[in-house]
Amino acid sequence: MDYELRTIPGCPNSGPALEVFRQALAAEGQDTGRVTVREVTSEDEAEALRFHGSPSFIADGRDLFPAESAPALSCRVYPSEDRMAGLPSAELLRTAVRGVASDA
Repeated sequence: MDYELRTIPGCPNSGPALEVFRQALAAEGQDTGRVTVREVTSEDEAEALRFHGSPSFIADGRDLFPAESAPALSCRVYPSEDRMAGLPSAELLRTAVRGVASDA
């Protein structure tokens, strides 16, 4: 399975997102070397990729956290224990990875 982290230029969560993504993949027995980082730089590209904000976690072209919002070149938020956060929790990301890995 191929994994991709999609971000926008200057996203403060890019580095931490890559780290937590690799940790979640490793915890689920997935190959962390198959993670690529793609910087989305235009609204047209965001539309073509169905990019719902930075950071986005992708497995074989599918967003691990499907969104109903319109694609946009923007920051993204994830539900956290008592608020919204710029990254999903490690457990939420592991659950998403586990779900797509079991579908493969």
